[in-house]
Amino acid sequence: MHSSILELIGNTPLVKSQHLNPNPNVDLYFKMEGHNPGGSVKDRAAYNILKSALDRGDINQQTKLIEPTSGNTGIALAMIAGLFKLNIELVMPENSTKERVQTMRAFGAKVTLTPADGGIIASRDYAEAKRDNEGYIMLNQFANDDNWKAHYKTTGPEIWRDTKGKVTHFVATMGTTGTIMGTSTYLKEQNNNIQIVGVQPADGASIPGIRKWPIEYLPKIYNPKKIDQIIEVNETQAKNMTQQLALQEAVFAGMSSGGSVYAAIELCKTLKSGLVVAIICDRGDRYLSSDLFD
Repeated sequence: MHSSILELIGNTPLVKSQHLNPNPNVDLYFKMEGHNPGGSVKDRAAYNILKSALDRGDINQQTKLIEPTSGNTGIALAMIAGLFKLNIELVMPENSTKERVQTMRAFGAKVTLTPADGGIIASRDYAEAKRDNEGYIMLNQFANDDNWKAHYKTTGPEIWRDTKGKVTHFVATMGTTGTIMGTSTYLKEQNNNIQIVGVQPADGASIPGIRKWPIEYLPKIYNPKKIDQIIEVNETQAKNMTQQLALQEAVFAGMSSGGSVYAAIELCKTLKSGLVVAIICDRGDRYLSSDLFD
């Protein structure tokens, strides 16, 4: 029994790959972040960002909050802000799947859609303008240390604990970079030989939830020294792997998870031994109105 839905954030399971892993000398595990109550890894960051800001007195129930999001962070913020009785406006591109928009509104958030051709960068520009001119406070997941610290407190320790310290490689797609920064920081403190592998879209590829940022928009929490290797993935590779995850592993996830697993499998092919953990960022049900599973 739990006193709040917030107690269900974190402690997500690790599930061993049964069919997709090409190397019998390597164990590949999926970190199932879709098991968070809001359906994604972003529950962790959203909770830590809002709870820490409330505890410090940076925000209260009269504060006008605003945040740009590609979807999952917005859902998590909407869910948690509703429980804390906070007012929040979420800004996202108008080509975001309707499941995401409807979920945020169901939790009580105001949702503003910016032009699709501007992508998340246009959403960031809109939110920053309201912050600068209309008295809003932007949570700024891209520069907020409470983002990566959520994973330092929870994701990293869970992986270390559940693998009994045997993890050798951690693979994660990079958007705000909070997941990989916080998890890397913790795992490297336990064993500096653990390899941290980031996943980015190849040039010209569009994969929801992950980005290759222009220099001027690079998240301020990003520290390249905490990553040992970057693997680039194109749309076809990510989409096909997302479909194969559902077909062969019964793991129903979004396209960024397909990118994560594609990179992890390519990594496994190069290893003589090891235990690889790959992030499964969210659930596939919030992509059903897209062509991801066509």
